Amino acid sequence: MRKFSIFILLVSIALLFGCKKHYSLVHSKSKWLKDFFTEVESGNYPGIDAISYWHEDFDNTYLTINSSHHSLKTYQKLVDNAVFATSCNFDSSNKLVPIQNKIYLSAFPFFAGTEDEVTAKHIEDFEALAQKEIAWAYFSNNWLDSLVFPQQAIDVIVGEGKTPFVRLMFRSVFEENQADPKYKMMDVVNGRYDSAIVAWARAAKNCGTNLLAEFGTEVNGVWFSWNGSYYGGGTTDGYGDSDYPDGPEIFRDAYRHIIDLCDSVGANNISWFYHFDVNSDPDEWWNTPVYYYPGDDYIDWIGVSTYGPFQRGDEYVKPEYLISKAYRELKAVSTNKPYAILEFGVTEL
Repeated sequence: MRKFSIFILLVSIALLFGCKKHYSLVHSKSKWLKDFFTEVESGNYPGIDAISYWHEDFDNTYLTINSSHHSLKTYQKLVDNAVFATSCNFDSSNKLVPIQNKIYLSAFPFFAGTEDEVTAKHIEDFEALAQKEIAWAYFSNNWLDSLVFPQQAIDVIVGEGKTPFVRLMFRSVFEENQADPKYKMMDVVNGRYDSAIVAWARAAKNCGTNLLAEFGTEVNGVWFSWNGSYYGGGTTDGYGDSDYPDGPEIFRDAYRHIIDLCDSVGANNISWFYHFDVNSDPDEWWNTPVYYYPGDDYIDWIGVSTYGPFQRGDEYVKPEYLISKAYRELKAVSTNKPYAILEFGVTEL
């Protein structure tokens, strides 16, 4: 009887590990996080000088660091490392600079589904969970009806001793995988929003702190309306350079125009980030990060999103593969700028 029971146990274990629906027994969130941090700290990716966790649960993704007790304890242990810097360093020109032999540790600390409900409690709660401070707090400045500088959010973040990181989100609605019903990238290029952008820039200049900012988050992803799919994609005869894909070129010029306007009013306290996703969607020749890039004369840091599975059953991709792929893309965009993993996270597996 005992031998038979052992046999049944062994067969059951084999079936569990071989069956897709028990994928979570082969992989876990804790293991993914350990592998991710091991890669980041391996020394194989010189120039990756910052990482930022996306702490939120949306659509049953369970990305939060406390999605389980075990995952939380793993995250706490991983960030309890002197290599992670929790205060931003700026040079004499007010630009964020890397700290030698350090990696900035930051987060989106769950500022709600709209990503703009910035409160001191959200920041404090995240740091209490992580048992570690963050260098910057990442949040969205949604255009919605109009572009308004988020002074209140800035004041809250500064009051907590963090650097504000503003995502300029050129959207009037939150629905994804569609063209925005109101905002068009060509209107930025043609100056339609110049007065609003200049007012934003003047407020940024006078906000009392150095800022980090980006426009066009994860631009190579069709889920956002600023992706080139909505602006001609790979056609080359509808705008600008006849040898350059129209969709990325229009975005590139729109981003350049925004930075030019900010520079024109002396808002030199902004460090500008360029942000793409590790996976291009659609996977087309023209929808690659290098085509959207505004250029080294405009951008201070280059960033990437590298998420693990969002939900159980999603394909498991090892952090080693994600980070190495991201690093190749980062270097293809520019070899002259510091790099940041601006978003990462994983569900419970």
